[in-house]
Amino acid sequence: MTEQGVDLDERFRTEIEALTASPSRPAGELIDPGGRVSGARCLELFESQATSRQLDLAARRLGGVRRGYYSIGSSGHEGNAAVAAALRATDPALLHYRSGAFFVHRARQVAGLDPIRDVLLGVVAAAADPISGGRHKVFGSKAAGVIPQTSTIASQLPRAVGLGFAIGRAAQLGVTSEWPSDAVVLCSFGDASANHSTATGAINTAIHTAHQGIPMPVLFVCEDNGIGISVPTPPDWIEHAYGLRPGLEYFCADGWDALDALTTAQSAADWVRENRKPAFLRLRTVRLLGHAGSDVESAYRRPADIAADLLRDPVIETARLLVTVGVATPDEVIDRYDDVRTRVEAMAELVGHEPKLSSAAAVMAPLAPSHPDAVRTDALRQHAIDTANQAARPAQVPGQGSNRVAVVNDAMTLAQAVNHTLGALLARDHDVLVFGEDVGRKGGVYGVTKGLQKAFGARRVFDTLLDEQSVLGTALGTALAGFLPIPEIQYLAYLHNAADQLRGEAATLQFFSHGQYRNPMVIRIAGYAYQKGFGGHFHNDNSIAALRDIPGLILASPSRADDAAAMLRTCVSAGRVDGRVSVFLEPIALYHTRDLHEPGDGAWLAPPSADHVAIGRARVYGDGTDLTIVSFANGVPMSLRVARRLAESGIFARVLDLRWLAPLPLEDLLHHARATGRVLVADETRHSGGVSEALCAALVDAGFDGRIARVTSEDSFIPLGPAAETVLLDEDRIEAAAGKLLAEP
Repeated sequence: MTEQGVDLDERFRTEIEALTASPSRPAGELIDPGGRVSGARCLELFESQATSRQLDLAARRLGGVRRGYYSIGSSGHEGNAAVAAALRATDPALLHYRSGAFFVHRARQVAGLDPIRDVLLGVVAAAADPISGGRHKVFGSKAAGVIPQTSTIASQLPRAVGLGFAIGRAAQLGVTSEWPSDAVVLCSFGDASANHSTATGAINTAIHTAHQGIPMPVLFVCEDNGIGISVPTPPDWIEHAYGLRPGLEYFCADGWDALDALTTAQSAADWVRENRKPAFLRLRTVRLLGHAGSDVESAYRRPADIAADLLRDPVIETARLLVTVGVATPDEVIDRYDDVRTRVEAMAELVGHEPKLSSAAAVMAPLAPSHPDAVRTDALRQHAIDTANQAARPAQVPGQGSNRVAVVNDAMTLAQAVNHTLGALLARDHDVLVFGEDVGRKGGVYGVTKGLQKAFGARRVFDTLLDEQSVLGTALGTALAGFLPIPEIQYLAYLHNAADQLRGEAATLQFFSHGQYRNPMVIRIAGYAYQKGFGGHFHNDNSIAALRDIPGLILASPSRADDAAAMLRTCVSAGRVDGRVSVFLEPIALYHTRDLHEPGDGAWLAPPSADHVAIGRARVYGDGTDLTIVSFANGVPMSLRVARRLAESGIFARVLDLRWLAPLPLEDLLHHARATGRVLVADETRHSGGVSEALCAALVDAGFDGRIARVTSEDSFIPLGPAAETVLLDEDRIEAAAGKLLAEP
């Protein structure tokens, strides 16, 4: 144990032994002036606080002997147990990494849970850890309604807001949810995190949503210890920033004062439950034992400040309260404390020898669950379409001034096919939601969601704030409440300011919960370049490397209408069956494309396929034996035109449309590469970090001994106007690269 850890134990004994026993009173009596808190309730609170404290000390001991791997503790924050006491075990909780006492108290409210064992299994990264299976130390429990979070700053707040929204929406739409209709969403975080743009944006979204009369039962709890690692927070800052915010009910309590914490937390929780509006509880705390195990506070804090925090130790103060009001004697309190310590130490010794994950396969098991037969079966469900023929419609088909009604067998543009398929999915499954910026009344910037809100109502197709973090947070929350959300990000470049919601929250939930929690969704994004007469960097973005390297993420990229329809259904079914997160990347420049070779040929139109496209399977055009051109999205029609010109000179190429950029269709790639012996990758993304690098590496890894070449766009942002053509892949470059490759022996 560290020296400071010993000090906390010794200080507790010294302080409590010095107390004089008060006249005894029954534990069932109320001990607060307001008549809400009994002695028995305080005893339970003390037990949870002492347990959390001893878990912190045990984690440091385990780390000291190299059997533990996590030491960010909750010492000084134990007052958050009062928040757990004020809530129900059916209220979903997304916790700050110092909310250990909350987790202990919540777990003690659920039969069959052992918070001591559960927390310590996480500390030692044991495969038996009931929440993460040894992948990370997180506070989480399916049985206790605690949704596991990592230590990313404030990243859980948008999800909490989305879940608050989803609870009411599920009740309105009759969607089955694991959360009661009167549940309160608890979201805790630190004072430093309260300044993060993710936190401020999420809280603003909660207020904005409630301002419109939409239920938003979220209790934000800021555990304010006055310091973020080493940077002080001004003592009045949290109240200044949030205390007078219109639309946000504000509460404040001292976490080291058990009565104040219990009564104020209960008032805050009751207010949110009754009013279905957001509230903010500032729980003033102290930070004991430093930031983490390796932290030396004396390097950046004054001794007087450290000493002042020790005088507000919540475990000591709750023990002092029990003695002062006569609920327990000093010896009884110390006996309880020692009993907790004994149980924690014994469990720490047991779990320290638990087996760890020992293979990559075991570690990665929850990342990308795959049941392709079940996905196919679900994707081909047609009962609502067959029986109702989308009776809720007709909806206008978007694009080029058309006002025709969408019919299944009509040849469509890509945008029309996406619109048609979204309507079919909304008609088939009442748990599907479509939302984003401008998707409702306007129907999207490019008309892709036109008519859907009118057909299915504003509760299922709706506009969001102009904030991508909130868009994805809404998806994360609704997915936890029984919905299958299909959010839209208006442009690919707009995703980057919210990428952590995808990378750090959506993609990790199954991983850090061992598959017990999942957030199925399909994120539609308009992307790539080649828009004519409009654009510049923010509307023409070909950077997808940040998406391709997210473990477990499905990245779909259709180039034509029939594939778009089939792949969108497949992505939705992968979410429904396997809980997968998909990004559906739609090429803007192909939305309304009708022709392929000559004006008026209509060769790029197709009926929206009722078939299924298996994840990771490519599409091939032609059977040429001289060359395989591998491409995707805008590169496909360009490559097809190049292949036609090559054929006129006696060179016959096949074009392989990857369709899936993660996972890549490596089996199909290798098959068609070997069929011709020459591969040209035509990649509209960047030369560095683009798709072509992975394809070339995959061919080499598989032992392909033919010729390989690639042609890409430049490593540049995309400028406005004609200058864009200087940095983007085009047909001339593809054809020149093909000629060079074919000329080589």
